[in-house]
Order: sequence, then structure tokens, then C-alpha cells
Amino acid sequence: MRYKAGHKEEARARMVAAAGRGFRRLGFGGIGVDGLAKEAEVTSGAFYGHFSSKGEAFEAALVAGLQELRVGVETLRTEHGVKWIEVFVDFYLGQKRVCELGSSCALQSLTSEVQRADAGIKIIYEAEIEGVVNAVADGLPGRSRKDKRARAWALLAILSGGVTMARAVADKDVSAAIASACRVAALNACVES
Repeated sequence: MRYKAGHKEEARARMVAAAGRGFRRLGFGGIGVDGLAKEAEVTSGAFYGHFSSKGEAFEAALVAGLQELRVGVETLRTEHGVKWIEVFVDFYLGQKRVCELGSSCALQSLTSEVQRADAGIKIIYEAEIEGVVNAVADGLPGRSRKDKRARAWALLAILSGGVTMARAVADKDVSAAIASACRVAALNACVES
């Protein structure tokens, strides 16, 4: 059977997205190849046709997730101009805080997995997070590149840490209070010093 041009790339993209959902929801140790294949609605054999291991799928999902965040920041900057920061903070502490965990942000949900990974994954993570930080820094006010990058790091840390904590509590009011406090801190982190 002949497939149309681009079929293999489309199938891989669907599997990367499914792997990302699986790893975000269950963690690296909580899902195996069979679970990832099921998430992608393919056989384990088809999964291995695209990835040599679960680790390779994790790497692809991590890169895709952080690139999605970078592109999202760039898009918000283009669409909202100087107001992009408030839109981003509200989206992250709102929708990305309450969505199903499989749809959460890779920064918030996969960073803890990277902590336990080998040096190769950490190097890949570092390269991708640098892209996100640069995208954020490019949209912050100020002239000093060093200062803008420092504020970008702070903003991302506040948002991802805040969402992690807000997701970890059972009481919705406590979760909202965490998000509210983080909103203030995040917006303050964006102010030029």
C-alpha cells in the first residue's frame, strides 16, 4: 500500500503529541511503550517504527513541548504587542493550571522528569529552554539583555512552579489563591529594574 507524501512525518507528529500527553499525565516511569502506543492509537510495532525506545519518544515529546511553548510566546507577542505578558500570565495560571494534565505545559509537567534523566536529556532541555527564555526576554521592556533574560527566567520559574503547586492541592480555592499570588509575582518580575 502506498501512502501519500508526508504520511510518515504526520504519523510521527501524531505519535509525538500522544507521547507528550502520556508523559505529562503519567510521568516517564508511569507509562511504557505499550501505553504510549495505546495513547497514539497504534500498535507497539508501529511505535517502534518511529522510535527506538521510550527514551527517544520522551526526548521528542520534550522538544516538541518546549518548542510549542516558545512558539506560543512568540505568537502572543505578535498578536498582543506590549499586552502579551498579561495575556500569557493569565493563560498560564488559568487554562494551563486547570486543564487535563495531559494537555498541560511541558515546562510545568516534564521538567521534574528531566531532573531524573541523564546528561543527554538535560543538554537537550537546556537548549530548548534557552529558546523559550530568549522568546520571553525579547518581549520584555528594557535595554539590558542580561536583565531581560534574568526577568524571563524568573517569570517562567514563577509560572511553572506556581502551576505545579496549584495543581498539587485539593481545594480549588487554595489553588486559585496560589495562582493569584503567582500572578502578582509574575507581573512584578516583568517590570524593568
